[in-house]
Amino acid sequence: MLTGIVIDALDVARMDRFWLDALQGRTGGLELRFVPTAKPKAAHKNRLHLDLAGGPEWEAEVARLLALGATRIDIGQGDVPWDVLADPEGNEFCVLRPGHPGVLADSGLVAICLDVSEEDRYAQLDFWQSRAGWQTVESHDWGARLRRSPTSTVSLVMGPPAAPKTARNRLRLEVTHRDWEPGEFLDAGGNEFHVTC
Repeated sequence: MLTGIVIDALDVARMDRFWLDALQGRTGGLELRFVPTAKPKAAHKNRLHLDLAGGPEWEAEVARLLALGATRIDIGQGDVPWDVLADPEGNEFCVLRPGHPGVLADSGLVAICLDVSEEDRYAQLDFWQSRAGWQTVESHDWGARLRRSPTSTVSLVMGPPAAPKTARNRLRLEVTHRDWEPGEFLDAGGNEFHVTC
């Protein structure tokens, strides 16, 4: 079962505090776990990022996140119905504006977005349905959306384009399963993920 996200952090306490304040406890039952690293984020875009609901007052929500230590960034997104920010260590995340398709909450974490290549799309979908225990609720040209249940407020969204993989991913999915060997493994697209018991 998909139970959380593991995030590499230069300053674990600072990152934990930022995300605790940013999400205000609204994680859809998923745990964010920070692990120490000595390597800063590389210049390339992460393959995994989080989407937060901006709610009806999305401009105020973006301002609140900026006051907590987020920064605005441009990853080439163009004119889109969301704001792209980075946490204090440069990890991208999006704040979705009201009316965004597939969003079932007005605040907090609403999606974990995993970049997958067009070639890996169906292999990744099969892989994560079996590992996460979540089911596909949408499948379109842009990709697919999985949920723990049809009414779960957090979804796993997979779709292209996939950022080039030049190093270990800073953000990784975490799966809990008592019958699997604990450790770090690779998914069908070469992305690291964690298994805990």
